[in-house]
Amino acid sequence: MFEFLDLERYDLFGAFWVTVQLTFYSAVGSLIWGTILAGMRVSPVPIMRAFGTAYVHLFRNTPLTLIILACSQVLYLRLQFEMGASGDVKTIAFRLAVIGFVAYTATFVCEALRSGINTVPVGQAEAARALGLGFFQVLRLIVLPQAFRSVVAPLASVLIALTKNTTVASAISVAEAAALMKAMQENEAQLIPIAAIFAFGFIILTLPTGLFLGWVSKRVAVKR
Repeated sequence: MFEFLDLERYDLFGAFWVTVQLTFYSAVGSLIWGTILAGMRVSPVPIMRAFGTAYVHLFRNTPLTLIILACSQVLYLRLQFEMGASGDVKTIAFRLAVIGFVAYTATFVCEALRSGINTVPVGQAEAARALGLGFFQVLRLIVLPQAFRSVVAPLASVLIALTKNTTVASAISVAEAAALMKAMQENEAQLIPIAAIFAFGFIILTLPTGLFLGWVSKRVAVKR
């Protein structure tokens, strides 16, 4: 089936390496921003709760492609925000894509964490406040450690979805796997073999991640 495909013409490893980098940086950023949003959503400060709620509803219900294109059109073309890349278009596109993925994926991290926060017994937070701890101290020291342990599996699903969503970055010319697949399909006459190659590549990226984080979830789960 692959006998007429000249794979040596194409940098498959390089394209999937860009996908891995997109996933890694976006996952780290999403975890940080999503945790902050979750803190806002359970905050006793009305303005913070309102901002967190509005942000999550807005970005979670906006198509990811639109967010990525908006980052390119607004941040780069309109505001001339070069992301510290000094005119390197490829680097700028990569960093803009990461910003878009973080803005979108953080909403799902936030909701997963908020569900985990709701599993922490209220009595623990009340006891911590009785000892004189403030809201953010209670959140950081008591609530979030238990919340993270209870939502490893949902966060694994978010990470897998993020890995697959990186294909959207091709919309702003990031040279990741989906962009190479499109180029190969345009140059070659074998659509099914090419699709099979890239499907297998994404399985290699996502399946071990899901299995490993599933095992971690069972190991760290909070026993109630």
